[in-house]
Amino acid sequence: FARSDAQQIHQHRRAMLNNNCATHNKLSRKRRVLNAGDLRHLIVDDQHGLLYCYVPKVACTNWKRVMMVLTGAGRYTDPMTIPASEAHVASNLRTLDSYGTAEINHRLRNYLKFIFVREPFERLLSAYRNKFTRRYNTAFHKRYGTKIIREHRHNPSPEALERGADVTFQEFVWYLVDPKTRREEPFNEHWETVYSLCHPCLIHYDVVGHYETLLQDAHYLLDLVEPDHRLKFPLSNVSSRTTDHMTAMFFQKISPFYQRKLYKLYKLDFTLFNYSIPSYLTLH
Repeated sequence: FARSDAQQIHQHRRAMLNNNCATHNKLSRKRRVLNAGDLRHLIVDDQHGLLYCYVPKVACTNWKRVMMVLTGAGRYTDPMTIPASEAHVASNLRTLDSYGTAEINHRLRNYLKFIFVREPFERLLSAYRNKFTRRYNTAFHKRYGTKIIREHRHNPSPEALERGADVTFQEFVWYLVDPKTRREEPFNEHWETVYSLCHPCLIHYDVVGHYETLLQDAHYLLDLVEPDHRLKFPLSNVSSRTTDHMTAMFFQKISPFYQRKLYKLYKLDFTLFNYSIPSYLTLH
């Protein structure tokens, strides 16, 4: 769509987010200030005056590749030639928490800040499928799978306790809604809320991209950064993507009681970014 249309869409999204945050702040009455730990997910591009808050399972590998091209001083020209593993090496990109207070404030005030969000339950299912159903993710199976099976499976086999490789979506949901989980440690970034990762009510994002309109939004953003850019956002593998239909199927196995608990956990991500309550949920 034309640039002016895109501009309107993005103005509308920003206004909605501001309104939703104002309502949330009124209700929560807790005023908090950003601390350095809140800024771990904000990637800085000093050449172009950009801040990108990355959210896992929302095209963040491709955005990190793009940020490596933008910040790489000509070392990379095509995002797709950067291996995914390379995009996730922390030292390849600088995050805002590594600057001093004055430098942080300067960047928050003056840089173009952007974020990409996704329908919360599709993002959650995408994280589950990627981390718990792929054979190669043994580190996740060991670190989280064994724990989930130990605490949420009746009579687990010794092999399941040892490998943690066959966590069901139901067990994953039980683990998420168990109050003990969050008391013991923060959620892993792959299923942590966007609200907690990117603090959208404390940081005023200029562009709120949606996974559902990824290519248009990416094009709009790159156009703002480099009007004459030759940089194209990578087209990724769409065939294995988690869809609304697939999410509905997975949720059929979740009882209404746990659906409600899970919705409560992610409610702010739904309301702040204007995602409607999925029709497959039973919330009454």
